[in-house]
Amino acid sequence: MANNQVIKDRVILGIDPGSNIMGYGVIHEKGKDLEIVGIGIIKMDKMDDHFVKIKHIFERTLQLIDGFKPDEVAIESPFQGKNVQSMLKLGRAQGAAISATLYRGLPIIEYAPRKVKLAITGSGAASKEQVAGMLQKIFKIDIQETFDATDGLAVALCHYYQRKSTISSEKCKNWKDYLKKKNSFS
Repeated sequence: MANNQVIKDRVILGIDPGSNIMGYGVIHEKGKDLEIVGIGIIKMDKMDDHFVKIKHIFERTLQLIDGFKPDEVAIESPFQGKNVQSMLKLGRAQGAAISATLYRGLPIIEYAPRKVKLAITGSGAASKEQVAGMLQKIFKIDIQETFDATDGLAVALCHYYQRKSTISSEKCKNWKDYLKKKNSFS
């Protein structure tokens, strides 16, 4: 299949990795319809052993894959941080989710946080609140999840937009134009 063709029926699992909380969102593209089929978090903040957390992330990612049966997985890449220990833990968490995805033989795509924010809100510097608010407008629902969960959903939607060839590359003049282009699947 050529890269410029739009896949008309696929499930995308988006993951926002974390060593204490991992967010995820699952969307299903069916023709022109796009729906949320899963959103949530995996909490590990009460686990003391970092290696047990890594094992838990691996196992829970396998469960998400086995449960939702995604065609593709999109994951947010770690952002640049000043705390080396935090970055190491985050990288390990991401690696566990990537390993589980590859273990199941699925393609995985990584997106930088700025790219995800840009795809959802039009600004790479958007706040988590702005991303969650835009997701509510795009899907026309009240999302009552944590920002970790909405970040996972944003990664999945970012991947959908990256693969969708029908979105025009011309600049939008205002928010109404932007939302119209982003909601072209409705």
